[in-house]
Amino acid sequence: MSDTQVLGIIGGSGLYEIDGLQNTSWQKFTSAFGEPSDALLCGELNGQKIVFLPRHGRGHQTPPSQINFRANIDILKKAGVTDIISVSAVGSLQDNLTPGMFVIVDQFIDRTFAREKSFFGHGLVAHVSMAHPVCNRLGDHIEQASRDSGIEVVRGGTYLVMEGPQFSTLAESKLYRSWDCDVIGMTNMPEAKLAREAELCYATVAMVTDFDCWHPDHENVTVEAILKVLRSNADNGRAMIKSVAPIIHADESASTCHCKRSLQNAIITPPEARNDAMIEKLSAVAGRVLKSTEPFS
Repeated sequence: MSDTQVLGIIGGSGLYEIDGLQNTSWQKFTSAFGEPSDALLCGELNGQKIVFLPRHGRGHQTPPSQINFRANIDILKKAGVTDIISVSAVGSLQDNLTPGMFVIVDQFIDRTFAREKSFFGHGLVAHVSMAHPVCNRLGDHIEQASRDSGIEVVRGGTYLVMEGPQFSTLAESKLYRSWDCDVIGMTNMPEAKLAREAELCYATVAMVTDFDCWHPDHENVTVEAILKVLRSNADNGRAMIKSVAPIIHADESASTCHCKRSLQNAIITPPEARNDAMIEKLSAVAGRVLKSTEPFS
């Protein structure tokens, strides 16, 4: 069993209303990257340390384009989180992915354009690989937990991340289908990229709420319809989290996961040229490699 793994959950505020969640407290963390979405709810579930972050804030006050993704990931790292499960509502772009199903995404297409997408910048440059943007180990655990909970789940799929907050036009929806995308949403980028830069294991559970607008029998996406499915998905989301927590707690291979060394050889700026203010700003996110004495980390 691992006592060092801390499971972070990013999603709707209803996800933390789980039977058995103990020793809970809301804790506020500050970030050099600005204000995060909310405080963190820290507790324990079936022996596993767990940290919840309401992505849009309690009461769903922050729209997708205004979420401070950098601050969110930064405070999760400061709170000791090692693994992140992102739970998101999505539209389906495929006939076989029907409302109520869960998709364990393994690829993304990032179509966002109004968001800060990296912790790094002038004075400290890094390039991480996003070829395989999610953690397969976490995906395995989520799949097992979902099936154990009786949830209809599909392993693998491409998530098209749009800027929002408006839903797609019919032309856009058809375009994304032609790209072989499976689901569409507004929140998982740059979240996944930043988790990779922070050397955190990250996996997405995409909860299908609708067929976007491409489907001839479901042409108009409405908030009312989405909320109806969201409410029914919430119970399954809580069941999955309750089931996955002890699986993660028992995972003895977690500390050797390659996600936790994502920055190895990724920082291009040599130590003598690195900006001191940037080093301080990135102390939580990239502290492991920034403390290294190797010429390039």
